[in-house]
Order: sequence, then structure tokens, then C-alpha cells
Amino acid sequence: MGRVIRAQRKGAGSVFKSHTHHRKGPAKFRSLDYGERNGYLKGVVTEIIHDPGRGAPLARVAFRHPFRYKKQKELFVAAEGMYTGQFLYCGKKATLVVGNVLPLRAIPEGAVVCNVEHHLPSGSKKIVPSGCRAMIGQVAGGGRTEKPMLKAGNAYHKYRVKRNSWPKVRGVAMNPVEHPHGGGNHQHIGHASTVRRDAPPGQKVGLIAARRTGRLRGQAAASAAKAD
Repeated sequence: MGRVIRAQRKGAGSVFKSHTHHRKGPAKFRSLDYGERNGYLKGVVTEIIHDPGRGAPLARVAFRHPFRYKKQKELFVAAEGMYTGQFLYCGKKATLVVGNVLPLRAIPEGAVVCNVEHHLPSGSKKIVPSGCRAMIGQVAGGGRTEKPMLKAGNAYHKYRVKRNSWPKVRGVAMNPVEHPHGGGNHQHIGHASTVRRDAPPGQKVGLIAARRTGRLRGQAAASAAKAD
């Protein structure tokens, strides 16, 4: 009897759970109300914060409550160029400035937008109604992943606050009892890496229900290279 492999252990117990208690909260636009539908509301960016659960920074924006004497605080995904103390305007009549939130019907064609509200009831089709809102600009922190890790210590600290998914031991580096790819006098799978869809969980590693394998040849390779 072999061991319960890593693919089976994930999702059970506390070992592989995401560390969500450090996260700052969900990023979303403020609730759509009369003022935003017909005019605009003014908010101020109080701080730019880092969220361990995502790559882009978050902006904490404070709005005046439309009915009560208090502030409404919202979390937006920050756009490139947003700064603390910046005034943001949300609504149909807001100006076309980085960080402002407008409905899509009020944004001219060709403008750079991010954080688009979209509903995908059809699954594959991405039909966005013109009443959905979007932020002007592009999401901040774009080149974050381009900087190499350089050493294992950086990867350790990165994944320590996210989840237990590092380091990953390869299946061919394991023993036969620990993984279907383990064992042998040198590191090799020893059999086809494809596995059928209805395989039992302990066997379901490798290329699961692969439509095709091998490198692209002929016309498919040419079209793939053209797409890149």
C-alpha cells in the first residue's frame, strides 16, 4: 500500500489552507446609488496598502456618506499613478482622469481602463453591459513578477504568507511508495505521463485526460508562433 500522495492531501486539513487572515478585504466599487448614476461622488485616497493575497496594491478610498454624518471607506485595486491624498470621482459625469470610475457608456473608445465590472452568465462569452463601471488607467504593480527571486529565502518568505505550496518536490525525485512517478535507477517516469479522466485520485498525476501530447508540428506550430 503506497502513501496518500500530495494531490490527495490538498484540500484536507490545515496543512495546505490559504493564510487568509492577513488579507485586507475584498476590493470592489462602492454600491451604485442615485448620486453615482446621475452625477458623481468625490472621494480621497487615504492610503495605498499591500495585500498578501494579491500582486497589485490596494487603495483605501474615503467617501462622504450620502445620508449620514460619517465616512464610507472602500477598497479599490490601485491604478498606476494613484497616490495618497488624490481626489477620485465616481459617477456618470466624472472626468476622464486616472483613478476615476465611470460607466462604460461614458468612456470614449480607445481609453485605457481596468477593474471592469463584468457579469459572465454565458461562461465563455464575455459580454459586458454598457452600464458596468470601469476605472480609468491600468492596474498598478505591473512588473512585479519580472524581478527574479534569486534565492530560496525570498521564495520562502513569499509563500509563507500565502499558502503551503513551496518547495515542490518533483514526483520523479520521490520513492515508488510516495508517487506514481517515483523510483528507478535514474529519474524518469517509466511509463506514459498521460492518465485517464476516471483514474483513482492516487493515480491522477501527470497529463490528465490530455487531448494531445508532444510538441506542435506543422501548421499548428506556425499559428502558435504567430500568436506569440
